[in-house]
Amino acid sequence: MIDTTAKIRPQVDALAWRARQTGPVAFTNGVFDLLHPGHVELLEAARREGAALIVGVNSDASVRRLGKGAGRPVTPEAARARVLAGLEAVDCVVLFDHDTPLELITRLEPDILVKGADYTREAIVGADFVESRGGRVVRVPLIRGFSTSSIVERLRATS
Repeated sequence: MIDTTAKIRPQVDALAWRARQTGPVAFTNGVFDLLHPGHVELLEAARREGAALIVGVNSDASVRRLGKGAGRPVTPEAARARVLAGLEAVDCVVLFDHDTPLELITRLEPDILVKGADYTREAIVGADFVESRGGRVVRVPLIRGFSTSSIVERLRATS
């Protein structure tokens, strides 16, 4: 049995891991509060773009600053990172505390930046940096009917 918790790395260890990668590395980021099929599709699509996938996960403090709503995040950062690390598509999980992943992206230098198609190219943080280095930005179509916010709303309405 593989210890998938080893995929969760502090930034300094993620940088060393990234330096060892020989193929193109994809990067995506998000809160990943309540994992749903839309998240899984995004992560699998991101992994297909590269030889490895790094997932940046917003810390609890950064989620609160993003204004996702009362009681968010629902799941603490360590648990969100652990769930992501258990997925086959994910090779490295890194928590970040900033409001955007730009610093993490510039440090990790991914070859491919992947986000959901709900983001315009212009709204994707780090897109200019990745493209300036010869990389690509990929927008993945969303699966209708799945969003963490809508799931949280439905749960609150039934309780």
